[in-house]
Amino acid sequence: MRRTAYCLIAALAVSNVAYAADELVPAPKGAPLLLAVDADGVQIYTCEAKDQGFAWVFKAPEANLFDKQGRQIGTHFAGPTWKFADGSVVGEVAARADAPASGAIPWLLLKAKSHEGSGMPANTAFIRRLDTKGGSAPAAGCDAAHKGEQARIRYYALYQFFGAAK
Repeated sequence: MRRTAYCLIAALAVSNVAYAADELVPAPKGAPLLLAVDADGVQIYTCEAKDQGFAWVFKAPEANLFDKQGRQIGTHFAGPTWKFADGSVVGEVAARADAPASGAIPWLLLKAKSHEGSGMPANTAFIRRLDTKGGSAPAAGCDAAHKGEQARIRYYALYQFFGAAK
């Protein structure tokens, strides 16, 4: 009975994320889902002079990618790039929406702009980032005294990789 309740709760949580994602950043119409991975890492910001003041400017992500069994199967870094054993894919932002969670980085739909290798990365046409937690730039601490310093802000996201629409 308890196991059934946990399964039901997990299914509802996943369906709620999918529902919210389809409202905020819809999946590409007709595109098959190839892979979904959990990302755990940091968003890196640098304190820079900007608009007659100073601001935290996004530089790059740095995250490990995990399959549903919790095994690390790839990495995510500047580009933005997702690298796996059988290749990599680089994306560019096609759509974005503010995350429902406070302090979370935006949800995105990215279009693949280049591939290396074979397998899933070579067949990826779109990447969707959703269910983000954390990762937003710091609200304070960037001024002339801290120019050039980096802030590494922990984040989590679900990345979905889609093939070309059929």
